[in-house]
Amino acid sequence: MKTAYDVIIRPIITEQSMEDLDIKKYAFEVAKDANKIEIKKAIEEIFGVKVIKVTTINMMGKAKRTGAYPMGKTASWKKAVVKLSADSKNIELFEGMA
Repeated sequence: MKTAYDVIIRPIITEQSMEDLDIKKYAFEVAKDANKIEIKKAIEEIFGVKVIKVTTINMMGKAKRTGAYPMGKTASWKKAVVKLSADSKNIELFEGMA
């Protein structure tokens, strides 16, 4: 059985994700085989917050030039954006970033 830390890999810190902090949306890289229910339970367990919505997207790897013949490729991964309830506390991990 997977633990919460197996489901959530890392937070995603970009300009777009920092703008969404005001409306309590947070972005994470998650395990490729994790579903929305597992992601919701993992976020609630790790951070002690109330999640009301989870959206996921499979991010495909990009082609990379490696010089001549063999074309390289970056790894594919899964992204989840979670929306917290209005009365829920903020996630401290993102506090100093915005």
